[in-house]
Amino acid sequence: MSGVLEERAAIEQEIAGRTVCEQLRWAAQEHPDAPAYSDPTGDGWTTLTYAEARERVLRIAAGYTALGLRPGDSVALMLVNRSEHVLADLGAVHAGGVPCSIYATFAPEQVAYVARDVGARIAVLGGPADLARWEPVLGELPALTKIILLEGAAPEGDERFLSWEAFLELGADALAADPAAVDARWQAVTPEDTLTVLYTSGTTGNPKGVPLTHTNVLFELVATQRMIDLPMRSTQISYLTYAHIAERVLSLYLPLVKVNHVHFCTDLANLGATLGQVHPVLFFGVPRVWEKMMARLQALLATQPPEQQENVRAAMAAGLAYVEGQQHGHTVTPEVREAYEQADAALLSIVRGLIGLDQARWCATAAAPMPEEVQRFFAGLGLKVIDVYGMTETTGAFTGNTPEVFKLGTVGRAEPGVEVRIAEDGEILTRSPLNTRGYLGLPEATAELLDDDGWLHTGDVGSIDEDGFVRIVDRKKELFITSGGENVSPAAIEGHLKEHPLIGQALAYGDRRPYPVAILTLDGEVAPEWARARGIAFDSLADLAAHPDVLKEIEAAVEAANRKLARVQQVKRWRLLPVEWTAETAELTPSLKLKRRVVHARYAEVIEELYTTG
Repeated sequence: MSGVLEERAAIEQEIAGRTVCEQLRWAAQEHPDAPAYSDPTGDGWTTLTYAEARERVLRIAAGYTALGLRPGDSVALMLVNRSEHVLADLGAVHAGGVPCSIYATFAPEQVAYVARDVGARIAVLGGPADLARWEPVLGELPALTKIILLEGAAPEGDERFLSWEAFLELGADALAADPAAVDARWQAVTPEDTLTVLYTSGTTGNPKGVPLTHTNVLFELVATQRMIDLPMRSTQISYLTYAHIAERVLSLYLPLVKVNHVHFCTDLANLGATLGQVHPVLFFGVPRVWEKMMARLQALLATQPPEQQENVRAAMAAGLAYVEGQQHGHTVTPEVREAYEQADAALLSIVRGLIGLDQARWCATAAAPMPEEVQRFFAGLGLKVIDVYGMTETTGAFTGNTPEVFKLGTVGRAEPGVEVRIAEDGEILTRSPLNTRGYLGLPEATAELLDDDGWLHTGDVGSIDEDGFVRIVDRKKELFITSGGENVSPAAIEGHLKEHPLIGQALAYGDRRPYPVAILTLDGEVAPEWARARGIAFDSLADLAAHPDVLKEIEAAVEAANRKLARVQQVKRWRLLPVEWTAETAELTPSLKLKRRVVHARYAEVIEELYTTG
């Protein structure tokens, strides 16, 4: 314990007095010509340097101030990942305000709830699609004084609207007239001020606001750096929403410390092409991103001649053995190393280049359980896709594997300065300066989250092995108990089911029932390609979900999953739905986690039929 406290004290000393405002000033002063942010254009990229980015941030801060933003006031942001999102966010911070990125998949009533809850005075919206989520509820937001619209036309007659160009002009004039006023604003920001408020995507009820301070974020960045020696001036891609803590830490705050070059991918559908252009050094993806990447590669492999497929399988077996041998407590034999080097030179490095990950030194995943077969698939390509673990409430990761010290199937060890322990009921608890001070305006929820001794209750059930590596079983409230009294993790079942590329989503159910059942959906990208490769005619995904050949393949996938599960976990009956589950249709959160209660309610009759019909 003394070692953890010494590490904590050392990090606290290192970040003492620092703010994100000061960090941007340092980056712009020490590396003025370093590329900071690149937006895609029709024929390439438009790039801002760190000096240019800071000048624009100060201009934006002056604009907010001219619009009446006071220190502590909130600015709501709903834009895709682009430089303007980052600049509008940092500009709010430099004006003494509190930026809050809102999930672009939230329904209008959720948008209104968050805007009211955070007390938004100004909103910055990307364009017509974002405005469509706000317009129905603008009458419910009297505290919202200005809406800045990046693209598209504002509603006629509403004086609250201002174009982005007019806003920048306002800021430029205000900054030129009184630059000292802006300097005074950002210099008055303290480490314990709220840097941002993020809202939980919420599997039940209203989202909860999580205030995070400059100290929370800078402690996370320094602790991560002490754990993983991330290189300076790396390339990375920003594509997950800034309403998600992982993307915010990795591509909004980390670049200010490492002077990284961030390339924006404004549409997840373009991620593959962006990877091929950027070849990032750092890449983070939630499990669903890795699953889809694996499915596309497997579909491509299936179209190759049998001899080529066998060559790839042999090469990937060598890659898997090499990565598994590098795990903590394992050994890579000379034979394994030689086999990998040959496979890498002949094939694996080429495949990594094709998917844009040939330069990747740090690949990671979090936010939901990573299916074992997905992790093993990428290990076969020579890629260590390491698990980290955290929450919005812990400023992101508080445990993590590293490329040098890792165990597949775990979420790694506690970060420097972080305490982690397992409660008597199996819940994972953590205590460190990463923990939020509590939920915004929710004292009862805060009391459930943080106990009197400062331990944060994660709601996850897990264990810690003799080497300090943490394993997660499932969400504490998501374990179900069969009628036979067995505690079963639905995530474990679902992970094995989704190992088959045809299965896009899976929900396992069995609470107070004699055995588990599963509801499945097809992968909307892989299933059509799979069908075309086999000459199956179809007009829609629903057609495929009813096709005998597809059902036969899904049956084989369920049988394959059951062979990896204990008897009490095995799926006895299942149903393939004719639809996909998405954040837009509300079965998934914006961070692509399964909303179990929504699925349970929406498909209650299907679940009942799986137990009652022959």
